[in-house]
Amino acid sequence: MNVAVVLGTRPEVIRLAPLIHEFGRRLGPDNVSVLDTSRQDDPSMSGEIWARHGLSEPAARLGGSEMSGLENIDNLAAVLGEELARQQPDAVIVHGDTNSALAGALAAKANSAPLVHVGAGLRSCDHRAPEEHNGVITDQVADLCCAATWGNLENLLAEGIDPRRIVRTGSTVVEAVASRLPAALVQEATRTSFGVAEERYILATIHQPENTDDPTALATILADLGRAGRVSHRDVVLLMHPRTRITVARFGLSHLLGMFHVMDPIGHADFLSLLAGASAVVSDSGGVAEEVTILKRPLVVVRRSTERTESVAAGFAVLAAPQDVFDATIRALSEPGLLTRLAETPSPYGDGTAARQIVAHTITRFGGQRVRNVRPVAFRSGMFPQPRRA
Repeated sequence: MNVAVVLGTRPEVIRLAPLIHEFGRRLGPDNVSVLDTSRQDDPSMSGEIWARHGLSEPAARLGGSEMSGLENIDNLAAVLGEELARQQPDAVIVHGDTNSALAGALAAKANSAPLVHVGAGLRSCDHRAPEEHNGVITDQVADLCCAATWGNLENLLAEGIDPRRIVRTGSTVVEAVASRLPAALVQEATRTSFGVAEERYILATIHQPENTDDPTALATILADLGRAGRVSHRDVVLLMHPRTRITVARFGLSHLLGMFHVMDPIGHADFLSLLAGASAVVSDSGGVAEEVTILKRPLVVVRRSTERTESVAAGFAVLAAPQDVFDATIRALSEPGLLTRLAETPSPYGDGTAARQIVAHTITRFGGQRVRNVRPVAFRSGMFPQPRRA
């Protein structure tokens, strides 16, 4: 059996690495093809990230230049369709709600290849978010929807997905954290090298367009983070996403950065060391919303909505608008017994066996039994509608 794994972002590498390793163990590494759809100039997808996660270089790099959403999906689907027509895999694996996932889904269906959607059923119910549409469409065409939680599974059933196409597996993030979290002494050394002490800092990551592309929202978030640090007598470590750095400069907000330990993006192991020792976390990242449930840290989610509703329901996270970041952060820092309660609360994202379950289901259902009643064709550019230009 041969499988093709489609990915194109750094979080996808982190979340799919346990799955790629498990497929390699069960099928042999030569039967697992990783297709990278990232832009060729994306530094976060350099060779270093593959090595850090014990992965070989991708079988094919198919990304192009920066494009708008629909153009990007159309282009990626076209090149992926050509590659899948050449490889003829027995199953195609995609993850989550990215453009890469939707493009991979369309290309797989154009080639009559069984599609496995990892991280199926993630829903924020915010239809303004392009990711919401990506996830819904991918689930509708997937042959196997691997839902991390009962809530994700219920979302799929509510959308009319055949229950026979759904399995609940947990999230591969649990394995990713377990495999990448350094030993306690290494964590401490990492925090010391970054100039912070355990439980004496707030860790922040802001990168979603709803926050970075709105000058008022971004200024409010930065100001509130700085004020929370001063009032609580804690350092604030701000991991600066490239998009955020660009918009901070464009909006003339650079003067606000003096309140923080500003750092460029770091490796996953170093990030987990910082996350594990933070007094509180402020972020708009979906992956962080899962990771805090494993490392037992309180999180302020700076979003209109979240697809990780389980993190909120379990008490690990609270949603906050930009103007509420200060109050939400101070509450997380001052609530009596919060860290003790979180330490005793199990993660809602599974027991660390997601990769094994997903691989087992894939092999059982599609091992060598590829549907071949439709002639494989490459997904043609232009099949996906293009936006009208002004």
